[in-house]
Amino acid sequence: MRKFLVVLDDSRECLNAMRFAALRAAHTGAGVTILSVIPPEEFQHWIGVADIMRAEARERIEAHFEVFAKWMRDRHGIQPELEIREGEPVAEILDVIRTTPEIGVLVLGAGTDKAGPGPLVTQLSRNSGNLPIPITIVPGEMSKERLEAIT
Repeated sequence: MRKFLVVLDDSRECLNAMRFAALRAAHTGAGVTILSVIPPEEFQHWIGVADIMRAEARERIEAHFEVFAKWMRDRHGIQPELEIREGEPVAEILDVIRTTPEIGVLVLGAGTDKAGPGPLVTQLSRNSGNLPIPITIVPGEMSKERLEAIT
């Protein structure tokens, strides 16, 4: 089964990327894999403190995932999968794409502030010519109604 890969992070635009992935998956009979990456700089402490912080980060990610998963199940009949990785976000995204042949599309949300669309969109679009799958970039300010209309 083809799957949409969407990144779960703390950005506002993540919500529209989740919506888009769920709607497209529901309309095309695909699945959704939600990836969350814990950056290494969060654990530059003593080992005991780092372990506690790692566990807390995983709990926070799993709680956010459950909110999205419930919405996807209840509204769209989609049972998303969660993958949590530790490392540099772009490298981990690329590794998931390369090692999971079912992933057919990467869905990212674009930020709307003056700094640009966000680091993931910027870095991954630079490498998009070498990716084995297409990237869909969802505007962060796109309304829920517009997303539903285009998916």
